[in-house]
Amino acid sequence: MGKSVSKRKAVAASAAGDEESARGRLLSAATHLFCKNGINATGIDAIIDEAGTAKTTLYKLFGSKTNLVNAVLESEGKAWREWFIGAMEDGGGDAQAKLKRIFPALKRWFAEERFYGCPFINAVAEHDKDAKHFRNIALRHKKVVLAHIEKLATEMGASEPQVLAHQLALLIDGAIVAAMVSRDPGVADTAGLAASNLFGPSKVKKAKRPGNAPAELVAV
Repeated sequence: MGKSVSKRKAVAASAAGDEESARGRLLSAATHLFCKNGINATGIDAIIDEAGTAKTTLYKLFGSKTNLVNAVLESEGKAWREWFIGAMEDGGGDAQAKLKRIFPALKRWFAEERFYGCPFINAVAEHDKDAKHFRNIALRHKKVVLAHIEKLATEMGASEPQVLAHQLALLIDGAIVAAMVSRDPGVADTAGLAASNLFGPSKVKKAKRPGNAPAELVAV
């Protein structure tokens, strides 16, 4: 009886491993094809052909193409945010140094062979503009990115951290679209030059004189 139970557990573990492998291949294939060719232009058959799985496997794991699209955007968004925030934070330094790493990092991304633009911008662009689904997904993604940029802007001492974060976000989005259209990674340099004008002394809060501070804070 013990051997029978162990065998069933081994079979179940193997099946779970096969499903996880198939899920990974389907996500990878769908991500590549959705980003390269577009969501509407990519059919189920193309995805399963590239992933090397059966159609029944796709529907078993995701239920529908819509669910697969959602899974791709969630997975791709998480991976991109981790990369982007990591690119700002790697190397340490003060908040301004981290913010200034944004556009060199984007330039490296733009130069990759599989750079097809932002999947969220692309998803919204190719669907009904009155539809809220993809717009809401895109906004959730952007809010995480904006929050981190605003946090650094606050640490930098920006006089209006939220405004600065949105200005940088507009430059980021503009650079992504321009790079996708032109296939020129150098647009990141132009956006970075524009961003550098946002870090001038007039954009940073002036430190208060110690004499103007409350007595209990003077020594801090």
